[in-house]
Amino acid sequence: MAHTDFERMVVEELKSIETGATEPIAYINSDHYTQHNLGVADGLAGFGAALGALKDFPEAAKVNTVRVFQDGNYVVAHTDYNFFGPEIGFDIFRFEDDKIVEHWDNLQETPKTTNPSGHTMLDGATEIKDLDKTAENKALAENFVKDVLMGQHPEKLASYFDGNNYTQHNPGIADGLDGLGAALAAMAQQGIEMKYDTLHKVLGKGNFVLTVSEGYLGGVHTSYYDLFRIENGKIAEHWDTIESILPEDKRLNANGKYGF
Repeated sequence: MAHTDFERMVVEELKSIETGATEPIAYINSDHYTQHNLGVADGLAGFGAALGALKDFPEAAKVNTVRVFQDGNYVVAHTDYNFFGPEIGFDIFRFEDDKIVEHWDNLQETPKTTNPSGHTMLDGATEIKDLDKTAENKALAENFVKDVLMGQHPEKLASYFDGNNYTQHNPGIADGLDGLGAALAAMAQQGIEMKYDTLHKVLGKGNFVLTVSEGYLGGVHTSYYDLFRIENGKIAEHWDTIESILPEDKRLNANGKYGF
């Protein structure tokens, strides 16, 4: 599927971290660029400083964007990084007047092994289809987060899936509802609570929907980005990144992790 201009610009912008290409810098509004990665200073200068720090890192930067989609003036990218070490990341860029003016992300260290079902955090379906179902698929993902992950109606869990036909890319969880149930039970047994408190944003295109949530994992303030592939009105596949939120005294900007 051909990329929209904004999707192409985001892919090129991210790839420039690896290649050092300077042209994509022009895609960013140099006067107005709000950064929500709390470990990077605000504005274009902060982005430049992060890139400059790469020179002192022993491994060359690698960037491979596997999925990208546009929802209005937002673009979501799902990327394999080696950027100060291997990480899987979701990035969200907001455009205004054809320039990038705001950026959010959620990064997780790349696991060294596949998950119990043999999947990585990035493999699986990439084709965007069912464009006519974008609104209903976004609503389904939003309701799943509220009903199940936020615990408003946990009894509805099974209704969101086609039996056990569910491909899971979380590094610690096996496929199917069985795998999800087993992982949650194991966490409960260890006294680790996964709490979703706030759903901040839902972005989607066709059969892919990303939800951005905030909560706690084992008592640690945590950001959850969940990507769902929806097929025939059911959740068929899931990817995520889970990142601890930097405490205020360690942040390099005051924009907050969210603020959509």
